[in-house]
Amino acid sequence: MEYQAELARWLARATDDPGLAAELRAVRGDPAAVADRFYRDLGFGTGGLRGVLGAGANRMNIYTVRRATQGLAGYLAASGLPKRVAIAHDSRIKGGLFAKEAARVLAANGITAYLYPRLEPTPALSWAVRYLGCGAGICITASHNPAQYNGYKVYGADGCQITPRAADAIQARIRATDCFDGVRLADYAAALAAGRIRMIGEECLDAFIDAVLALRSQAGPGSGVSRLRLVYTPLNGSGLECVQKLLAKMGVPSENITVVPAQQEPDGHFPTCPYPNPELREAMEEGLRLCGTVHPDLLLGTDPDCDRMGAAVPDGQGGYRLLTGNEMGVLLFDYLCRIRWQKGSMPQNPVAVTTIVSTDMAGPVAQKYGVELRRTLTGFKYIGEQIGLLEAEGQAGRYIFGFEESYGYLSGGHVRDKDAVNAVMLACECAAFYAGQGKSLLDAVNGLYAEYGWYKNELHSKAFEGQNGMRAMQALMEALRKTPPAAIAGCAVERAVDYRAGVAGLPPADVLEYRLAGGGKLLIRPSGTEPKVKLYLSVRGASEEDAAAKMAALREGALGLLR
Repeated sequence: MEYQAELARWLARATDDPGLAAELRAVRGDPAAVADRFYRDLGFGTGGLRGVLGAGANRMNIYTVRRATQGLAGYLAASGLPKRVAIAHDSRIKGGLFAKEAARVLAANGITAYLYPRLEPTPALSWAVRYLGCGAGICITASHNPAQYNGYKVYGADGCQITPRAADAIQARIRATDCFDGVRLADYAAALAAGRIRMIGEECLDAFIDAVLALRSQAGPGSGVSRLRLVYTPLNGSGLECVQKLLAKMGVPSENITVVPAQQEPDGHFPTCPYPNPELREAMEEGLRLCGTVHPDLLLGTDPDCDRMGAAVPDGQGGYRLLTGNEMGVLLFDYLCRIRWQKGSMPQNPVAVTTIVSTDMAGPVAQKYGVELRRTLTGFKYIGEQIGLLEAEGQAGRYIFGFEESYGYLSGGHVRDKDAVNAVMLACECAAFYAGQGKSLLDAVNGLYAEYGWYKNELHSKAFEGQNGMRAMQALMEALRKTPPAAIAGCAVERAVDYRAGVAGLPPADVLEYRLAGGGKLLIRPSGTEPKVKLYLSVRGASEEDAAAKMAALREGALGLLR
């Protein structure tokens, strides 16, 4: 492609946002910078769009958002789906602007756009899609990516992120659309006055909170939740309103909740942490420091779009220990099973769902309680899909829990995506349950390790930035397929699985799995949302020390495959 010609076109046509033109003028003398903005269109897949904010076809801006929405509008128009779309955004830079631009395109195409009047969590968007009877949903968010990113997630009528088939159909329409000449655009104020753009009412959000609350496994003074002391951080994102409403309805006194001051207000620049991801210690550091003063029973953090939750618990030595996503997932899974067995509320043939990259520890827990454990590809949309399948079979009540290692949890079918509001409720209930036995959540985690073995999991990644990054990622995966390792970290590869061919009824995926002698496991997959290859490592040891030694060896061997 002649990048300079496309640069000139954007300089002439991209006038609705003066900042974009200024950026293009600043880089026009830098061929590499120009090429990076125009060498490709920002990719659209089952996760929608996600990219760096800025000018050009390979950036998140009003023109790429309009173009994507025109493609979605064309897809809806040709379908039998309702001609209504719910839209939400989190605290990301230009999130509110992108939400309004999407609404303008939908309105111009005869599709009613329903907008949350302020930032709200992604699970609240998933809820609104079905509550309002929409044919699709849009959430403007880049989840836990750094501040320079924004994104555009698309949801189907079932409240789940779109399927690969729907994504392909929308992508085909996007490709056929010129971002300047092919987009229909309504005047926002006129469309609002005419009812083609509507605000989502408070009753929708209240119903979402009530739906989460209805999933409580314990209620009333005897649950002990009212005695919990909490530190909470929304990481400058969208979780504060819904989490505070939920905790109040659960009976946690407001004086027992301390919100991290520096991370309380929405701020897409995320000034306290470069990666607003509760999986990372640096993101939770402000909360951990506050714990030294407040001494809570639990530190909880939700990411900017409030679909992931991280937690820290007292370590018994005056400090706090962060729980991993796998630890919290297994802890909540075991807790829900215990409570259901105690109350006699376990359904017949119960089902739990997790992903192929999540801990193997879920297996023996499921076996103990007689739960069918289903594993899906990475991405909570596949867990949501399983809920939908059970519902279609008239067996929605069989689903009891779903989780993924990347801090996503869901204990009901009220939404079809991970829900950190739901996860906050579960974590509080679980903490109160064990507190009633004189135990901390760390005691509970260590008890599970003592029962099932010391499972240890790690995630490592290698970034592939720039124009050649995607090609380098693909070359790495092809090299591993062409010459698979016979051993990793001195352990023989007993079984190698290439998910690209489709395995055990799962859709094809660019994932390689190696099962090693001694019980180790390594999965390698390119990220679906970031230019990086991810390594998922898993071992099981007879003790914490044994597991740590096995992990150190596997880590060295696995990282060696990327060199």
